[in-house]
Order: sequence, then C-alpha cells, then structure tokens
Amino acid sequence: MRPLPWLPVLLLLALAAYLLPEWRPAPAADRPPPPPVTQTLPNRLPENTRELFTRARPAVVRVESLNPGRGEEGIGTGFFISATGQVLTAYHVVGSGKLFQVQTLSGRRLPARVAAYDAQADVALLEVEGRGPFPVLNLATRPPRVGETVLAIGNSGGDFLQPRRGQLLRLGAEAGRADFPQGTLEMSAPLAPGDSGGPILDGNGQAIGVVSYIRVDDSGQTRASYAVPVTEGNDLITALRAGRQRDVPVVGLVLDVNHSGLTDPPGGVISRIARGSPAAHAGLRGAAFDANGNLSALGDVITSVNGQRTRDANEVISAIRQAGVGDTVTLGYVRSGEARQARITLVGQRTVPDLNE
Repeated sequence: MRPLPWLPVLLLLALAAYLLPEWRPAPAADRPPPPPVTQTLPNRLPENTRELFTRARPAVVRVESLNPGRGEEGIGTGFFISATGQVLTAYHVVGSGKLFQVQTLSGRRLPARVAAYDAQADVALLEVEGRGPFPVLNLATRPPRVGETVLAIGNSGGDFLQPRRGQLLRLGAEAGRADFPQGTLEMSAPLAPGDSGGPILDGNGQAIGVVSYIRVDDSGQTRASYAVPVTEGNDLITALRAGRQRDVPVVGLVLDVNHSGLTDPPGGVISRIARGSPAAHAGLRGAAFDANGNLSALGDVITSVNGQRTRDANEVISAIRQAGVGDTVTLGYVRSGEARQARITLVGQRTVPDLNE
C-alpha cells in the first residue's frame, strides 16, 4: 500500500475487491511519492486487446477515498460515463469515505463527491469537479455472452490503470453471501484489491460491468472475479443518473459467524448490538464476556424474520434485505431457551455509524 498526495494532505488508499476491504491507517510523514503515470502498454496482450486497452484507458481513473475522522484511506478504480464528469465505481470503494478525488491518466487530480449510490448493488456514481469534456466509456447496449473475452482496467498491486484479461464464465452468479451483490458476472480475469469499481469491457469496448468482489483460495490466489452488470438505460443506471441514494436496510446488529447455525435451535447468533440502533432500542442482546475478555455467553439467536425461518447469519441478512429502509420487521429470537419477538423499523446502514467502526 502506497500513500498518495491528497489535496493539501497525503492520502493512501487500498480499498479493494469487496471480499477484502482492508483499511490501514498510515502516518502523514515520510511517505514515498505517488507511482508515476505510465504510458507503457504490456507486450503480453494480443494486438486487438492492446488496441482496446489503449482506447479505453483514458476514460478510467484511480479513485481515492479518505475518512479523516477514522484515519481510513483507500484506493479503487472508476470510469467516466459522461463527458461532464460522472464516474461510475463500486459503492464499497466510497461508502465509508468523506473526501474523494480521482486521478486521470494524464495525471490530473480532481475532487469528487458521491452523487448517487445503490449500496445493495455495490455501485456508486461520483460527480467530478473539473473542466471537461472527459473521455467516456459507453455502457453496454447488448447482453454479455458467456465465453467472450473481457478486459478489466484497474489499480491493484501498485499498478496504475493496468489491464487484466480473462473470460466471462457465468451470468447471474450468486455470491453465496447475502451481504454481497447477487446476480453478478463471473470472470476469470485475475483481479485483486484496488481493481474494485473498474470497468469490465467487452470486445467492442463497451462497459458490461463494474468490478465488485473476488473469490480467493487458501493461498490468497484469485479463483474468480465478479462484476455488477450494467447496460445503458437499465433500472440501476437510470436511478443513479437521477441521483437516487439507496442504502442497505439494517436493524443494527453484528452477527457471530463462528457460532452461526450451530445453536439449538439453529439461527443467526448476535455478536454485538450497534450503539443507538433500532436493535439496541428494542432490547436485543449481544454476546457477554468475562473480565479477561473471554466469551461467557452467546447473544440472542435470531430464528425468524417476518415469520420466515432463518437458520444462520446469512439467512438472517437475506431475509432482512428483502425489506427496505423504513419497513418494520418482526424478529423471532431465542434468549436462554425462551422464544421471544421484537418489532423493529429498518434504517439505512449509513445512519448507524457504529456499524462502520
């Protein structure tokens, strides 16, 4: 992770693929200069892919995010979808940030703000402050095809706007985790932290997806990469261009993944309750610890949401996300062997700071 200059302060970003949101605060002093803007094209690319990369690269940017209050810095990727400065990126790249800027291929550093987002889809739209017109990537006008070659451009591994090539393996891939976007494009492109938010291009140079998360093996090697599909004029893009801000609905609890589904009856075990959240006001309880910090008692076990049986943490999250911010849900839970219920009104995750600490 290398620091980057940020307006009057120095900033480092290392935000990632969705699976690996690793934040590392760094001191402002003694930081190396930013990586140079390289124009060198990798010789390993086939000629047609190299030409596509050359055409598309100027429209792709490095996205830098800073949260001064929490000392968090991160880096991701984005791309212009309008000549006036609209940049599409992954929501998790900017979701916890407060200050943003983008760096272009030409070396310009421009401040930006989050104009719209869909947190569940993991896509956000930035508005860049700066004189255009900016180079643009057109969004896809046709459905993607399994087996076609795809090209990603990103900032992982200390690179600056470099290509990652692969094949489209599957459409409508489910994440296997309810807190990740569903219905994604699965690819063999070797993506890594720093590529999040970047474009996935088809052979015509149109963006068919926005990089979201990766799947790694035990050795840390990328096994598959996933992108949120985008097409010009679809509901997601239309809502973002209109300025819609769609947050993730939450009750304000953190679930215990180590004991999830292992209780009797099985359910989503609460690890802790976020301060000031609806779950806290409803009296739900998290785990208890002794004076030495050892676990002394499990938290409440959520066994149903609106009457729908939930056997583990993933099913709890999935059931809650079927509702929306402002909806009221009924949680069935077990405490010390006693079945109980709580009616809770869902709020947006961004309104519960404790969930993001």
